[in-house]
Amino acid sequence: MSLINVTNLTFAYDGSYDNIFEKVSFQIDTDWKLGFTGRNGRGKTTFLNLLLGKYEYSGSISAKVSFEYFPFQVENKEENTIDIVDAIYPDYVHWELMRELSLLKVSEDVLYRPFGSLSNGEQTKVLLAALFLKENSFLLIDEPTNHLDMEARQLVSEYLNSKSGFILVSHDRAFLDNCVDHILSINKTNVEIQSGNFSEWWENKQRQDDFELAENEKLRKDVKRLSEASKRTNSWSHEVEKTKNGTRNSGSKVDKGYIGHKAAKMMKRSKSIEQRQHSAMEEKSALLKNIESAESLKISQLVYHKHQLAELENVSIYYGEKQVCPPVSFTIEQGDRIALSGKNGSGKSSLIKLICGENIDYTGTFRKGSQLKISYVSQDTSHLQGNLTDYARENDIDESLFKSILRKLDFSRVQFEKDISAYSGGQKKKVLLAKSLCEKVHLQIWDEPLNFIDVISRMQIEELLLEYKPTILFVEHDREFCQNVATKIIEL
Repeated sequence: MSLINVTNLTFAYDGSYDNIFEKVSFQIDTDWKLGFTGRNGRGKTTFLNLLLGKYEYSGSISAKVSFEYFPFQVENKEENTIDIVDAIYPDYVHWELMRELSLLKVSEDVLYRPFGSLSNGEQTKVLLAALFLKENSFLLIDEPTNHLDMEARQLVSEYLNSKSGFILVSHDRAFLDNCVDHILSINKTNVEIQSGNFSEWWENKQRQDDFELAENEKLRKDVKRLSEASKRTNSWSHEVEKTKNGTRNSGSKVDKGYIGHKAAKMMKRSKSIEQRQHSAMEEKSALLKNIESAESLKISQLVYHKHQLAELENVSIYYGEKQVCPPVSFTIEQGDRIALSGKNGSGKSSLIKLICGENIDYTGTFRKGSQLKISYVSQDTSHLQGNLTDYARENDIDESLFKSILRKLDFSRVQFEKDISAYSGGQKKKVLLAKSLCEKVHLQIWDEPLNFIDVISRMQIEELLLEYKPTILFVEHDREFCQNVATKIIEL
């Protein structure tokens, strides 16, 4: 066991006036399985890069371990996988590598195939196995789940649970719960560490938020009451002071000593009320700083003139001679929230492309309603560039509604000035989702919409789909999201 000490860490990117971290201090035990959470754009990957020494910063980061980053960058994917492992860790012992691959249910033959021929899931597992062979290293594991199907996520989470000494960035609640024992969270105004898994952290956060909201309301009423009392006392004091130079109703002379004493007493009471008011306002200002804004999203779908929007009967998809999707049958009806489920490579994205109207070879019967309008969110965000105003105009969507949705998904106004290509992976995905929510369509089709999206935004999207019940077909490997949202699950 050793400690990683972060002391007064302050960092901003060149040309930016806003610090991502400002005088942040905390300690990490290198034996922990540390889950790392926070909304998109808060600086999770930036912090990992600071640990790796990629940027200059003020403050200090001290550690007696070396840091290794996942995913390891593979320059030449044509090389055999065993050569990639050798590049990561030349001193590995073969039987130890076999042990790790066995735990991850990866067969030995993948080592003698080109790395690029492996599935995304196999690539993820091989790189994790190689990195965990390194001794005296603390692993920085950045979003390993984005290319894993549900079965692979379960397996990798069990593997990580058997290990220790890592920071894991993931937005999959079930995945985090299964393999971490501490949570490092980047909040709005601070960074904090808490023992336990994600669900325990979230429960504590909600409890703290509820306490602060109740306390804030109590103090708001106190401030209002004290403000009114202060005004009354000041008014009385002023009236009493005025009688000093006047006479009483009886015509007798005014007792100036008595009135002065009374006025002073009232002034003292006024000062006391002001101090209590000031204390209450200070206490109030210390609250609510880390409560996440998660305003409700809205969706307004067009109503299709028929109950059934599309139907597939024994549809198989082919690329040349190769069958990529075995026969599948299902219908899409108004109000359905259909999750397409299955291992990577089982044809989910190909089915989606067929329904969206792409020219894809298939057998079986496929019927789609005439004049059916579809909004499609793809896995790929690499094409996004330019500013949000131009993007809204090019896609014929309402710019103010588009930006309003992004604000609700935790975009700051400063993001609106940036080029979309400079956004984080999660922010780019939010652009595609916001565009989809602006489009007037009969059917939403989303292909892995939650990749890179932070947990709180996932919950907002969940609530949206449950409240408005739009017709949607989606592929998503977040188990909890699928269980909460889907009315039908089509297993491929």
